[in-house]
Amino acid sequence: MNLFGGFTFYAVLIVILLFILASAIKILREYMRGVVFTLGRFTAVKGPGLILIVPFVQQMVRVDLRTLVLDVPSQDVISHDNVSVRVNAVIYFRVVDPEKATIQVEDFMMATSQLAQTTLRSVLGKHDLDEMLAERDKLNNDIQEILDEQTDAWGIKVANVEIKHVDINESMIRAIARQAEAERERRAKIINAEGEQQAAQKLLEAAQILSRQPEAMQLRYLASLNVVAGEKNSTIVFPFPMELASLIPGMTKEKPAE
Repeated sequence: MNLFGGFTFYAVLIVILLFILASAIKILREYMRGVVFTLGRFTAVKGPGLILIVPFVQQMVRVDLRTLVLDVPSQDVISHDNVSVRVNAVIYFRVVDPEKATIQVEDFMMATSQLAQTTLRSVLGKHDLDEMLAERDKLNNDIQEILDEQTDAWGIKVANVEIKHVDINESMIRAIARQAEAERERRAKIINAEGEQQAAQKLLEAAQILSRQPEAMQLRYLASLNVVAGEKNSTIVFPFPMELASLIPGMTKEKPAE
């Protein structure tokens, strides 16, 4: 009976030792770090690999160092030109200081999400709708810089911010379409006017060149006549320049009085 009781005692002792040993040995992967606390006070950041801690005296908090993706929910934003839009975005960030991410903030994921929502509304509210649609890269950089500056105290590095969708109501879409159509018509009129101006300038230069030599005008008329004759027309109406009269003998002589 005593032998059985001694065996039971040693078996329980071995189980307790194995439990303590299992609690003392921690294995962290390459992208993980362990923030160790000794009696509630911060001791060190350990990892990756095999980590040994003192059970019941030390505790370890695991922190993931990989890039995390945070989807910012759609936010109602009033633009600078008083247009109501719904905007959502995605944020890429990672923990660069496990100590700060564990001690300085309770839940860095939740804190970053809430900060991203308020920053998205405040930054986009300072810009017009046209800037939201045409200058997304600039807005992404502005939001990223603000978030990176404010989350630096939490040991977080914001790598990138991307605005995914800017949703506007149907009435505003029709207004934008009308505006785009008017802009295209304006550009077409300007291009047409510039073409007329350039054509008038070239005609003026051509007239000045031809006026220097009257024979050049005759060659120009003959070239035009050649082009018209090549069209196989039955009737050709061609103006006769008065300058040619001076080149034909006898046309400029006055008739004798009867």
